Amino acid sequence: MAACPGNRHGSGERVKPAKFSYVRAGGLAQVLELLAEHGEEAQILAGGQSLMPVLNMRLSQPKLLIDINRVDVLKGIGFEAGHVRIGALARHVEVANSPIVRQYLPLIAEAMPQVAHVAVRNRGTFGGSIALADPAAELPACALALEARFVVASSQGRREIAAADFFKGMQATARRPNELLIETLIPARQHRIPVFLELARRHGDFAIAGLAFQLLLEDGLVADGRLAYFASEDRPTLALRALAAIRGQRLGPATAEAAVAALAGDLAPIDNAQASAKMRLHLQCVLTRRALAEARARSSGQTRTA
Repeated sequence: MAACPGNRHGSGERVKPAKFSYVRAGGLAQVLELLAEHGEEAQILAGGQSLMPVLNMRLSQPKLLIDINRVDVLKGIGFEAGHVRIGALARHVEVANSPIVRQYLPLIAEAMPQVAHVAVRNRGTFGGSIALADPAAELPACALALEARFVVASSQGRREIAAADFFKGMQATARRPNELLIETLIPARQHRIPVFLELARRHGDFAIAGLAFQLLLEDGLVADGRLAYFASEDRPTLALRALAAIRGQRLGPATAEAAVAALAGDLAPIDNAQASAKMRLHLQCVLTRRALAEARARSSGQTRTA
């Protein structure tokens, strides 16, 4: 176990991590043993794209940093028994380039180019994005829309948590301090229309508003679906009232307006430096109209610019 003292020289101390110990884990069992021993005093290092900045700003000051990059059982993307398995250490670039994801999870394939910038996608991990639960992140919303289940492990065993139960608030999840997210399981549902849209000041920046839709049409009518919104609340949010408003309806302008009218009952946007709550709700309504128009075009084999 190595010690990293941080920078103690003058003002530089404010932009370097506080002192912590570091372990490069050789296997999953070692990671779980360390989490059982240290709990909330330990942090997991995977891609480090979000963790390293907050360490340098001392917004997080763990006593122990556990590097899991050599734990091979956490890697990979596979398909089995109707589910896609995405290992926690799968890099964003691997997810984006995966033929399995493109075939069975087109919603995620559509979202991946919007995830941060190229340098971040080369190093950041799928599991890291889920575990961090940033409300402006694309992948938690996609997981919610796709009815994903997250497998977490501790020294006492494993359990699965539905995406609808996992996200608890601003960077807060149902994962316990002694647990590690090891993989995501996503059902590969066929014949559904995916649409992903977001608005950001600049491509790759944090979204101001965004949505991940998956709609099932039968005889041209909305039979079922999942409408997940992100970047406006403190967590990804399912729009149950908006879905109810369009269920059994044919996609078109009137149906879109019905969804928009119901949306205020689903969302409780927050204010921050990027946008007011009122502006965020307006943007989500704009995206809803665009997304339903895009779903209509895709259902008829057409394409349009959303």
